[in-house]
Amino acid sequence: MTNPESAPEMVAPTRAEAPDGPAATIRPAPPARPSAPPVARRLPRWSEVRELVQFRRPTADPVRRRLDSALTIGDLRSIAKRTTPRAVFDYVDGAADEGVTVARNRAAFQNVTFLPEALHAVGDPDLSTELMGRRITMPFVFAPTGYTRMMHHHGEAAVARVAQRNGLPYALSTVGTSSVEEVRDAAPEGDNWFQLYLTNRESLNNELVDRALAAGCTTVVLTIDTAVAGRRLPDVRNGLTMPPTLTARTFLDMSRFPYWWVNKLTTAPIEFASVRDFPGTSADVAALLFDPGLQYDDLAWLRRKWPHKLLVKGVLNPKDAERVMAMGADGVVVSNHGGRQLDRTPATLDMLPAVRAAVGPEATVLIDSGITHGQDIVAALALGADAVMAGRAYLYGLMAGGERGVERAVEILRAEYQRGLQLLGLNATSKIARHHVTSSGVPGWAPSAG
Repeated sequence: MTNPESAPEMVAPTRAEAPDGPAATIRPAPPARPSAPPVARRLPRWSEVRELVQFRRPTADPVRRRLDSALTIGDLRSIAKRTTPRAVFDYVDGAADEGVTVARNRAAFQNVTFLPEALHAVGDPDLSTELMGRRITMPFVFAPTGYTRMMHHHGEAAVARVAQRNGLPYALSTVGTSSVEEVRDAAPEGDNWFQLYLTNRESLNNELVDRALAAGCTTVVLTIDTAVAGRRLPDVRNGLTMPPTLTARTFLDMSRFPYWWVNKLTTAPIEFASVRDFPGTSADVAALLFDPGLQYDDLAWLRRKWPHKLLVKGVLNPKDAERVMAMGADGVVVSNHGGRQLDRTPATLDMLPAVRAAVGPEATVLIDSGITHGQDIVAALALGADAVMAGRAYLYGLMAGGERGVERAVEILRAEYQRGLQLLGLNATSKIARHHVTSSGVPGWAPSAG
């Protein structure tokens, strides 16, 4: 029997053979972490809570409540959808045929990549720009829209007043529901433009141009992409066509909006105000305004007739842009009618650089179709535009809250545009350059010049 006192000393091995496997390492247990000291607690003072939690004062004004909650044009669109009959909302929101073009317009802006510059003072950026010899507060023009008083009874007059207050141009449509004289009276100090559909009636064309001149319009915008009306299926299904053929479903939906109905029934009738004295039905008027006979000779006539600035709207092809400029236009609006005419056309932003290259640096180039964010304005200017035009963006505001809603749309776009400039490292609209963006997603910018 072995004497335990004489047995060799036993030391715990650091490695041991597993019964059925290789040697395993035995690690010592980590030291215990000390427990955290107790946190001293106290009751907060009301002044401290008040700084953290800002309570809004309640308001009984439903329009103000709605607009205060709108932080984006998308928010205004959501509000408009809740406050406006479906047929009316679809008219504004809809697109031609399968909606391919309208999707391309938005995708083109969303695919833009910005390259910011660092360490520039941007505390008080100058958002203004010069457009056709006039200084405007930001590179934005209220686009012409038809049926505007259908969206809200305030109509075109409200949009013109907002434009005047904000130092921005407003273009009244030939198919607007207010006349050029009514817009002049609403905004006598505004930079009012007139969008023109030339018809096959020379007497009517002369009358429209003469009235725009007498009303003090500074610019005529000739639209050339409406040889025939685009097929917008939601309007057909809702019966919101020319002439209207409202369905029972449309009437039932409209009955859910008594505020809208009361305002329509107690204000002036909705009509094409610029041609209200033209004899015939609304279908007869539509047949005039969508004229498949429009040609370059008509542009030549208008250039001789109109003594002020002349823009041609609906240009996508650089060759068309070159030709209209050669015929005396002062500029072009790169436009696919917001995706509401010919479907499957290219996005306007994708065609903008080529159009700018075709007409040269001195021509005025505007762009519309797809602008819903202030950063879209930055992208458009970087790729060659002098300013943008937008219609849907402010119409969502109009439907959401009348004139105040249009004002809110401008506030949103201006704030987004200013923030975009500042985050790019720029302190003025004039500093936006091609090297600040790429639309391909592949880095390849030229270095900054200054």
